[in-house]
Amino acid sequence: MDALVYIGPNNVEVRDVPVAEPRQGAVKVRMTYCGICGTDIGIFSGKHPRAQAPLVLGHEFVGVVEQSPEGSQFVPGDRVVAYPLISCGQCYPCRHGTPHVCANLRLIGIDRDGGLTGHLWIDEEVLFKVPDGLSDRVAALVEPLAVVVRTVHQARFALGQRAVVMGAGPIGLLTAMVLRHAGASMVVISDVDPARLELCRELGFDAVDVGSDSLIAHVNAVTTGDGADAVFECSGVVSAALEMTQVARVGGTICLTATHKSAPPVALIDVNFKELTLVGSRVYTKAEFGSAIPLAAALAETLERAITQVVPLSQSAGIFAMIADPGINTVKILVDCQT
Repeated sequence: MDALVYIGPNNVEVRDVPVAEPRQGAVKVRMTYCGICGTDIGIFSGKHPRAQAPLVLGHEFVGVVEQSPEGSQFVPGDRVVAYPLISCGQCYPCRHGTPHVCANLRLIGIDRDGGLTGHLWIDEEVLFKVPDGLSDRVAALVEPLAVVVRTVHQARFALGQRAVVMGAGPIGLLTAMVLRHAGASMVVISDVDPARLELCRELGFDAVDVGSDSLIAHVNAVTTGDGADAVFECSGVVSAALEMTQVARVGGTICLTATHKSAPPVALIDVNFKELTLVGSRVYTKAEFGSAIPLAAALAETLERAITQVVPLSQSAGIFAMIADPGINTVKILVDCQT
């Protein structure tokens, strides 16, 4: 069967790989769609510290059960998504109820072969059924949506609050969607990409091009100088780290949704003088992953707008060149694993 395989830095190939052998407690799933995310880009560039070639990429996938063990809650024909985190069960976080931040955390598609292939055997305990009426395309967004559920929980976001989302990539855009659904009275989203900003505006968000305009001045204007109740840093860029404390109100919350790979400058004096809460967010709990499924159903029409390309698996080796091409407008790319 075909699979998109990471061969080495800046090198992926569609290869014919064998179907994995059955194992106890596992379900055979035929992949339908798999999303591409920033982590996959990091693996492709050779910058992910754990990913080792050769590796089948993909951790944002949906599929159909083809074979299940006797007595399983899943039967052939069930559509499923998978919680892709693998925790050690022994470290401090695992022993104290937070295995999603396991000291030895591993993921399907990063530390073991993932879903950018035809079939995969997946442990039954990490599978969730996809409800009728939720399309496979939108179900493929459950994993990134779970990232957003976590970050909104971490920010203690409340009905009626005003929010700023820094970065209009897939996670930033989904964050804005969820915040509006959660009852935000205002959502400002920023980026430098004209096509992403235009999509944000089409979806009804207040979008700021920080390549030409000041986000700080804009937030001050729309909040009459107060600032935002909650700021979600989803861009991972240095300039955002420096500005995030300036757009938050006194006593506001900043949630680091993006992962900053370096140590960017942060105005810690703002954290002191404005008594800000600065909180991190990493992946999601298993319960939050499960709660992202009905949320995806509730937001299905809007989430569909985030999908900008669907690429056949047979042509998926060109995806990273597509993402890097400034002439191609990409937000969320899905791979059709059966073509």
